[in-house]
Formats: sequence, C-alpha cells, structure tokens
Amino acid sequence: MKPFAYAVLPATVVALAAGVVAPTGMASADPAPAKKNHFAVIGDVPYGPEQIGRFPGWIQEINAADPEFTVHVGDIKNGSTACSDAYITGIRTVFDTVESPLIFTPGDNEWTDCHRANNGGYNPLERLEFVRDTFYPTPGRTLGETTRKVSADTAAGYPENVQWREDRVSMAAVHVVGSNDGTAPWTGATAPNAAQLAEQAARMESALSTVREAFADARRRQDRAVAIFLQADMFDPTWSPTYADVSAFKPLVQLLIDESNAYAGETYLFNGDSHVYNEDQPLAAGSKWLSLYGVRGTSSLDRVTVDGSGNNTNWLDVTVGRDEDEPVLTWRKVAYVS
Repeated sequence: MKPFAYAVLPATVVALAAGVVAPTGMASADPAPAKKNHFAVIGDVPYGPEQIGRFPGWIQEINAADPEFTVHVGDIKNGSTACSDAYITGIRTVFDTVESPLIFTPGDNEWTDCHRANNGGYNPLERLEFVRDTFYPTPGRTLGETTRKVSADTAAGYPENVQWREDRVSMAAVHVVGSNDGTAPWTGATAPNAAQLAEQAARMESALSTVREAFADARRRQDRAVAIFLQADMFDPTWSPTYADVSAFKPLVQLLIDESNAYAGETYLFNGDSHVYNEDQPLAAGSKWLSLYGVRGTSSLDRVTVDGSGNNTNWLDVTVGRDEDEPVLTWRKVAYVS
C-alpha cells in the first residue's frame, strides 16, 4: 500500500471548498484459507463543506481496508451548490488518492441538476461533457492510483458505462441518474426539451446494452452472480411517485426482470440517490413497484442502497463469498472514524 502524502490534503480541501462557495525442515501447517475478496461502495458524497473537508480522510480509511476495488455510485456534490469546474476537478484530485481501482458512475447532481440557479445556471449537457472529460480521460481504464482495465462502451460515446469481472462475479456500472434519468424539466420549463430527451434515450440504450452484456458474459463464463451499480434509486421507499416521475427507468427495470429470471445465478443491484441505507427485493411478488411500472416481477434481484448526504457516516464493505452454501455477496456498513 502506498503511503499517503498528508501534506497534500490542505490544498485539496481548500480547492474543493472554493468550488462550493515456516523455515525449511519444519512441519507444514494446514494451508490458510483463501482470502475472500472484498470491495467498497460509496455514494452521494461529499455533500457540503464539512463532508468536503472530511472526504480525503474517509478515502484514506477505505484505502487502509485494502479493497480489491472501490465504486462510487454518483453524486459528488449536493443539489444546491455550484457545479463549477474547480469543484469537479477538485473531486477528481481526491479520487486520484484512492489506492484501489476506482469505478465512478455519475449522478444527477454533477450535471443534470446544474440548470438550477443555486447550481450556477449551467447547461446540463455542457456539464455532462465536462464530467466525461474530467473522469474518463482514458476510456477502458479505471480511476485511482492503481488502475485496471474495464470494458467500456467507448465506441458509442459512453466511456462511463463499463463492465468488469471479479472472482466469478460479472459486474457493470451504468450511467442512470435521478430526476427521472435526467428528464426533469430545466429551470423555467414545464417539460423536458428535445435535447434532453434525445440525450436520455441514447444514454439509456448504452446502459441497457452494457447490462445485457454483463449477463451474457456471466452465462458464457458460468459466473456465480451479476452485480449492477448505478446512481438512481428506481425503487425509492421514502416516497410514492407517479409513473410520470419514474417512467424513464422502465426499460431498465424490465431488462433487470428479464435477465434475472433467465439467469441461474444471483443478481445484485447497488445504488445511491435516496440517501438512506436499505436492502430489499423491490421487484418481488407483492411489491408496489410492479404495478407502478406495469411489470411482472422477479425474486432474483437483491438491491442495496448506500447511505448518503447527511447519513454519510460509513462506507459499504462487500465481501465475495467462496462457499457454495453462502450468498455470493454479503455486506456490512463500516463506520468512518475521522
């Protein structure tokens, strides 16, 4: 593990805040059991000045746990602060101190909601391009101090939609965000504009293609599980939306049902967005989401929402099991100390 240069921290924090306003012959012992792989998941962090200041230290706590990789499921700022170049590049600077390969999938706060006056009144599509330029300069490689190859949908223009594989688990991170996947009307409008709708449709098609390929890879390789990571909480238990509030998600919801039902292994979904830790089977029989989306369900999808916003007191430590009689993935919340 590389030592961390603590002298860099103050400058980083200032920049971020500014963007916000056995020896031979001995009897051999039984071999030690194989180490179980584990990885970290975080999201909706950092939110506000206090968390911005603490975020570099939180990253160091995750580094100390030595995960195989780390996933940030989006929202690198809260929804009422400026989407400035300085802020976004400042977060990239902190991301560069993650010692494991870092997979980042964008959230709505860093681009779709930037039209708001208190966000700086930006054009969200311009902010999206800046986010891509900042966080995906080398498509097919992760962020972090130790990078790894991933399969990215670069040819279609979506380097953020990626697949990778760990210990016979097929994984994918896809760019699907809150605000009805970025179709909520911009400031002063009562409906999404044509550019919004075209952007969302094309981005969703890339996400669907990436998820399909993750399941196809899992079947070809006889993997034990598929894990999908995204920002949007498509099944937010903290509110009761109308179909119009979530309609953009239906193609992905339907695909997750179809693929999970056709796949012999386990399926997991990790998301952020709603800020409150939750684990459930949102598409199992009896779920309110079946009637809302107009779909038939599946009992094969296990979903986890990570804590975020004011609940950012922990990171999610996910273990990849090795025994056939245990779930492929298990998880626990690890409290931050700093």
